[in-house]
Amino acid sequence: MCELYVRQVLKTSGSYSEDWADVRVAKDVVPSLMNLLTPSLRTAHQPLMRDLDLAQAIFDSYPSSASGTQSHGSHFSPNLKPSPSSGKTPHPFFQNYQPLSVITPWMSLMSSMFTTHVRLISIGLSYEGRPIPALRVGVHPTDNDHPSGARKTVVITGGSHAREWISTSTVTYLAWSLINAYGKDREITRLLEEFDFVLVPTLNPDGYVYSWETDRLWRKNRQPTSLRFCRGVDLDRSYPFKWDGDKRTNPCAESFAGEEPFQGVEARRFADWAQNETQYNNVDIVGFLDLHSYSQQILYPYAYSCNESPPSIEDLEELGLGLAKAIRISRKGQSYKVTSACEGNVAFANNNNNNKKTVLPRIESSGGSALDWFYHELKVKYSYQIKLRDTGSYGFLLPRESIVPTGEEVLDAVLYFGRFMLGEVGLGRGGGVEEGRVETEVEEGVEL
Repeated sequence: MCELYVRQVLKTSGSYSEDWADVRVAKDVVPSLMNLLTPSLRTAHQPLMRDLDLAQAIFDSYPSSASGTQSHGSHFSPNLKPSPSSGKTPHPFFQNYQPLSVITPWMSLMSSMFTTHVRLISIGLSYEGRPIPALRVGVHPTDNDHPSGARKTVVITGGSHAREWISTSTVTYLAWSLINAYGKDREITRLLEEFDFVLVPTLNPDGYVYSWETDRLWRKNRQPTSLRFCRGVDLDRSYPFKWDGDKRTNPCAESFAGEEPFQGVEARRFADWAQNETQYNNVDIVGFLDLHSYSQQILYPYAYSCNESPPSIEDLEELGLGLAKAIRISRKGQSYKVTSACEGNVAFANNNNNNKKTVLPRIESSGGSALDWFYHELKVKYSYQIKLRDTGSYGFLLPRESIVPTGEEVLDAVLYFGRFMLGEVGLGRGGGVEEGRVETEVEEGVEL
């Protein structure tokens, strides 16, 4: 039985809106599903992946031997330059999605070859005991420079959700680009002298491995729950700020937030690492970019509520729009929507009785996100969740040909982020790094 994705488009006031929901369903179930809908919605849908079924799309997302790396191989070429030919051929490492068994030694290789500005670090251990590796990229002042103040750091993460392979590949692409451009590209060299970049390709290594070996569309981590046959916690719903897991007690649900805050082991490890860095290691986290897929959106706090706005919303919107513009005018010209994380993850329908918006769930639940936790608890003013390509044609099964274009456009966004933090761009010429903190006064259970 083949499956496909169907996009159900909401129809309001006699016309189609921009609000939609993607549904994965067996082909032979589609007619029955349509019959359950109101007449106005029965034609408000369109099939995605028109030219192939879900199984074929899954198969195509795995590496092909023709392009260099076997799907579960542990060997790769240490060559760091793109293949010659036209000069446009991407590095072999990025011609395919890579398994963890390749990513981990690749990160080790980067740290051993570029000792002047790269260090391999560990965020902690996953539930199943795998390291959560990260690369710290930056040029630290020598002892003679007498550095003053904490080291300004930008944290970039991917792979919280196992099936979102493009987020993991994009983080490795960013790492490779920053590492190799140091000393060659003036802008990147300057950024690495001003900031550390901590790049975490997969915060969920257990789930990532499971998505390679067992279930390509697995989302959660792999720890047990109260139901023996339903494993896994949604790591991005596990953080304690505005955690609302008690509202969803079904451990089988893809967005299961656990039975208590921080039940997701990897989320707790990541938070512990971040707090330890800021409290004891003279680190000032001035930016947080959490990469996900899909829908091409740049999302700022809050995720937990569409009725509350963060204190620094104007600055967040300004930088968010700048990031979207940097992507739009980049080499590939993709359009990214800028909005709050809550509005990016729900659909709205007009209530004709009182002319107010009714919030309907669409993609994800709201509370307990890493985005809100970094913004509120660690006071990282410029915190964003970036949802990468595409807008639904392939969804979580983005073809491998999109790895490099996605990496290129996000690199352009990261470079803009750096210029903004240095006060060189933006309506107010950026806030500068001295403005990179946020003071929030939200207490648990207290509305702004």
